[in-house]
Amino acid sequence: MKISINRLKAHLNLTESPEEIAALLTRSGLEVEGIEAFESIKGALEGVVIGEVLTCEKHPDADKLSLTTVDIGEENPSQIVCGAPNVAKGQKVLVAKVGATIYPTSGDPLTLKKAKIRGHVSEGMICAEDELGLGTSHAGIMVLDTTLPNGTPASEFLEISQDDVLEIGLTPNRADAASHLGVARDLKALLGRDINLPAVPEFKIEASAPSISVEVENSADCPRYAGVVITDLKVAPSPTWLQNFLKSLDLEPINNVVDITNFILHDLGQPLHAFDAAKISEGKIIVGKLPKDTEFITLDEKKRKLSGEELMIKDPKGGLCIAGIFGGDESGVSDETTTIFLESAYFSPDIIRKGSQFHGLKTDASFRFERGTDPNMPVYALKQAVKLLQEIAGGKVASEIIDVYPEPIQDFVIDVEYGHVNRLIGKKIDPSEVKSILESLEIKVENETEKGFTAIAKPYRVDVTREADIIEEILRIHGFHQVLLSENLKTDFLAEHPVKDLNKLQYRLTEILSGQGYFEIITNSLTKPAYAEKSGFLDAAKSVEIYNKLSEDLGVMRQTLLFTGLEVLARNINRRQTDLKTFEFGTVYQKQEEGYKEERKLALFLSGNRSSESWLEPARPFGFADLYSTVEKLLEKLNISVGDISMVESAPFAYGLKLMLGQKEIGTIGLLDDKILKLAEVRQDVFFAELDWDLLCKKASGLKSYQEISKFPEVRRDLSLVIDKSVSFDQVKSVGIKFGGKLLQRIGVFDVYQGDKIEAGKKAYALSFHLQDQENTLTDKVIDKTMSKLIQAFENEVGALIRT
Repeated sequence: MKISINRLKAHLNLTESPEEIAALLTRSGLEVEGIEAFESIKGALEGVVIGEVLTCEKHPDADKLSLTTVDIGEENPSQIVCGAPNVAKGQKVLVAKVGATIYPTSGDPLTLKKAKIRGHVSEGMICAEDELGLGTSHAGIMVLDTTLPNGTPASEFLEISQDDVLEIGLTPNRADAASHLGVARDLKALLGRDINLPAVPEFKIEASAPSISVEVENSADCPRYAGVVITDLKVAPSPTWLQNFLKSLDLEPINNVVDITNFILHDLGQPLHAFDAAKISEGKIIVGKLPKDTEFITLDEKKRKLSGEELMIKDPKGGLCIAGIFGGDESGVSDETTTIFLESAYFSPDIIRKGSQFHGLKTDASFRFERGTDPNMPVYALKQAVKLLQEIAGGKVASEIIDVYPEPIQDFVIDVEYGHVNRLIGKKIDPSEVKSILESLEIKVENETEKGFTAIAKPYRVDVTREADIIEEILRIHGFHQVLLSENLKTDFLAEHPVKDLNKLQYRLTEILSGQGYFEIITNSLTKPAYAEKSGFLDAAKSVEIYNKLSEDLGVMRQTLLFTGLEVLARNINRRQTDLKTFEFGTVYQKQEEGYKEERKLALFLSGNRSSESWLEPARPFGFADLYSTVEKLLEKLNISVGDISMVESAPFAYGLKLMLGQKEIGTIGLLDDKILKLAEVRQDVFFAELDWDLLCKKASGLKSYQEISKFPEVRRDLSLVIDKSVSFDQVKSVGIKFGGKLLQRIGVFDVYQGDKIEAGKKAYALSFHLQDQENTLTDKVIDKTMSKLIQAFENEVGALIRT
């Protein structure tokens, strides 16, 4: 939102610099994002003055040049060589003095210097229109019709505007500040100065015109609607001051009528709309709705289909304007318009917001209406607009002001306690200052007691409806900078920080799984009782039975995601879709001695081939490692490190692993037993993992530790260990981590051998050890010492034989 400093000065006396004003506003909650200098003519014609040609003679050495002397208000006339064909003695002209910089309509800026032209001194330039950036004409110099004294700055004669414009990042709650008047109200409170609100102009009927009647079909959508008929208008370009004001706000002037409505909107915050009265059928304005899919052409000449829910300004024939958003093409003001109906209303923010969103139209009017305008402003703004139309467009009032306002909107009445004020602000503020601040913000203070008071806020303060809002108003004017921080900070409540968004956490893992080719499934929480009865690992007594079951197949709540997931696999396999990667987030249920238990789980299924057969390679079936690596990636993303890992060789697995985190089980992974597959009628191998999603959510952390990449090289050493078949790699890895010290970065296994070349009951692991020092280059001596320590540990801890 742009705010003109010049216009602010019309509302209150400002002596502060734009930077000081910006700092004050930002401190009070109206954040100024930037300050721009505005000049209606680039450079503001600084150094260009009115002059009078005293003498004019032909240049002796050039047919197309003239020698002139020009009075520019200085002690001695200036001699200027001029090439314009129309220069003559006695003319009033615009002269760019030596040292002035001018900005032509086209081309680069030019700084005037004292020069010699064909042997004669020239002290400046008598200027044409295009040389000053005032237009495109270069037919001759500008000849002025003025009585202003010589030496008068050109900016004064041409009413050139110079301004500083504030760019305010207006927050949605501060609808009251969406105008120059609104910003001036805050400055009034901050600076303790009176505001100069224009007086209500005299209003009287001066002419006659066809009358306009108004009907509001639903006062909830339009609580107040006002208007007046103005006739004898002369639609023309606006005066310079009005055009400059609009240009400073990056608005394009259109004509005097439309420009006046835009001026009132940005000055007072009240949107207005002008209808060509001749185009209002039967002289009747109706505020209501039109049927869905009605076609309506807006001012931008686009044909739009109505939703049937937006509020319309219409007449008996059809739509004239999308209320509070955008005017209609047929009823707009044109150069031929002589009589208008000028609208000033208060619309419900909700209905304007819905209409604006439906049509994708964001206008200056909708910006204000959908946030909440001042219901007490329409008639006042209307009278100010009428005054300008009389002065600028020659208009005459042709009707009384129509004001449909059946149920006036009431002020906000808020009880406030001084104790709450002091507690929320963090310091004690004298009641007299509290009252002074609120009254400077036009918030009345009534029913004062030692304990508190009643605040009466006007309805344009849509953001001040609660005690906390009143306290915020006190604080922002008193000044946040005046509330000192305590030496001992404390809080009344301690909570886990940051709060985890479990939906985002689940979505993050869903993205990872989808990226690896998994498909998400969602299965029924009701399942067959037979699964628990025949599975061998579920307790049928703990099944939650449904009383009003629709069938036996949907008779109980599931205790695991396994069987409902296998049903999905079976259905796909039966339809020759045999290569499957699926996952499901779901809830499982169990009956307990008292009540029931619900837990959320994450299930993963792999079945079929990882890659199809081709001329390059044969089909490769999924293996245990494929599923385990997926689980590792998920845990890594959650920043969870697994503790103990143990073998599982019981239902539902033929073989698998149990993952622990401390004393709690994270989940299990493995190849499903044939009996389980047969129970679910699945006819191919399935690898399955079920993880405790509730536990994972609780332990998940977004905080990871990082360190600078080492400048020193990594070293790899390999060992081959012969160990008992009962010793897992996890046990070997734990020994390595324990005895490898800070130099050991990671351990990998790149070969496993079991066969007749080693002792029965044994297996051989080929392991890689990656060593790195963060501070020094590793030497052979340090490497050998570390590896010797590891060899001894493997021999002692897991009974390993080191193969050489």
